[in-house]
Amino acid sequence: MDFYNFYTGKEFEAYQYLGAHVLESGTTFRTFAPAAQRVSVIGEFNGWTETPMNRVHDGNFWECTIDGVGSDLMYKYRIYRQDGSFIDHADPYAFYSEMRPGTASKTYALGGYKFKDAKWQKGCKVGHDKPINIYEMHFGSWKKRGEGQEDWYTYEELAPILIAYLKEYGYNYVEIMPLCEYPCDESWGYQDTGYFSPTARYGKPEELKSFVDQCHQAGIGVILDFVPVHFAVNDYALAEYDGTALYEYPNMAVGRNEWGSCNFMHSRGEVCSFLQSSAYYWLREFHFDGLRMDAVGNLIYWQGDANRGENLAALKFIRTMNQGLKERVPECLLFAEDSTPYQGVTKAVWEGGLGFDYKWDLGWMHDTLSYFQADANERREKYHKLTFSMMYYYNERYILPLSHDEVVHGKATIAQKMNGGYDGKFPQARAFYMYMYAHPGAKLNFMGNELAQLKEWCEKDELDWILLKFPIHEAFHKFMADLNKCYLTNNAFYQRDIRQDGFEWVDCHQEQKCMYLFERISGDQKILAVFNFSDETQEYTLEKDYAGYELLLASDMVKYGGKKRYTKKEKEIKGGKAVFKMGPFSARYYLVK
Repeated sequence: MDFYNFYTGKEFEAYQYLGAHVLESGTTFRTFAPAAQRVSVIGEFNGWTETPMNRVHDGNFWECTIDGVGSDLMYKYRIYRQDGSFIDHADPYAFYSEMRPGTASKTYALGGYKFKDAKWQKGCKVGHDKPINIYEMHFGSWKKRGEGQEDWYTYEELAPILIAYLKEYGYNYVEIMPLCEYPCDESWGYQDTGYFSPTARYGKPEELKSFVDQCHQAGIGVILDFVPVHFAVNDYALAEYDGTALYEYPNMAVGRNEWGSCNFMHSRGEVCSFLQSSAYYWLREFHFDGLRMDAVGNLIYWQGDANRGENLAALKFIRTMNQGLKERVPECLLFAEDSTPYQGVTKAVWEGGLGFDYKWDLGWMHDTLSYFQADANERREKYHKLTFSMMYYYNERYILPLSHDEVVHGKATIAQKMNGGYDGKFPQARAFYMYMYAHPGAKLNFMGNELAQLKEWCEKDELDWILLKFPIHEAFHKFMADLNKCYLTNNAFYQRDIRQDGFEWVDCHQEQKCMYLFERISGDQKILAVFNFSDETQEYTLEKDYAGYELLLASDMVKYGGKKRYTKKEKEIKGGKAVFKMGPFSARYYLVK
């Protein structure tokens, strides 16, 4: 580790020096605790008695080597404060942890797993002309082995089950909610205590590596949700680690946030080196393909509030981290969860931007869901909620997210948000999703959305797979699979996603009919998307002349739970002006010639 880089916030491999490093003869323990009076290692290998650590380097680091200590043994650091009191802390750089409610770190030898994903790594190229269809999931509640709270599958056990599902239903990426060790299930992983330690809930680190490896061998990319803004308040973890505010702000006005957790103090180089070393660790050691950065708006502005001004130190940290990650792992994907008006989130750092590949389009999400929550009459007044996104779309590179945040805390699930009664929600949801998948931008859907789940997600329970026994839900599930595959196999939907010649409105002024028509265009393909979001059958005469039309997908097909049986003649419309007769809440894609 370069100590100068560590202190100035430029180090990306601090974990190679700090933490517990298992050697042939024993284990070397190192920790950074500059304000500590003294530090000892306690663990199951010394009967939880103190083995003193020595000050090393400039006196801010502590180190000792204990012979005969191998992997998978619990330990903590006993850190004495200046007043003589002590607290036993988990290792901030631990590579493995005790299963909650235990709080100890565990020794673990890095580098033991041999990946077999060389073909994936060689062929993985970042580009905004490729399809990105992400299945966001919470690892412990997608499926369970039983009905108990802790009847989780391990990383390795879930891999073949999940991969088969992703392949069958048309997803080419999976995004996993935070896996850094955390104490409270209800936090979903967003209150971290172990930034280098995959949670023990689902198994050992080598099992997570195997999970990623198996995904890659099956052609599935894996994205990890990463939390660089805040950490858990638990006193055994990072909070007042050396008896002082080492990782957090000492001032409560900016030290705690809306979630009740501690904000990282990004003005300290040691904190920046800690976080960006963690980010690099997951990409390098576990072969994750990318990171979704949580709550980026709280890095850009103090407490996420633009009225309080920009957090210049945190902005510098983002730029340094993103540029450094791209230099080390050029093909990694970096996603920003950010709803602020800050410009340049997806511009390269050298161009003055923040260096992300994609920004979550939360404006699109809110406007679109608001439109579909309105009844048919209100939609005439809200017509341009569905056109506004293309007014700003080319300012950044966007992903369209329907994430876990939209199906919890009384917000209702995506299908439940659709206006009207039970039966009426399904045709609207199908039309809604066809609008989403034709709209420019990468795609992200949270698990359960594809089932038209009507009960809000809870981390304690698996998805309502029993819904597939009901024909209307099974048909919706089939529809989502075909929609996903349609997106992946037709390059007009993504090849020119960030180019203005990849999208063209055909008609966005049918306010009274609530109809929309636009084209998606690639180098060798053109697709016409037609939508009727009213509750009445509508006709539209197309003035634009095409040589012919081939129906790719229609939301109201009988096999999807709709009422229309499409004939061969209706699939091929040739010559003259086409007249589209669209049923209520319906959508179609046509391949045009």
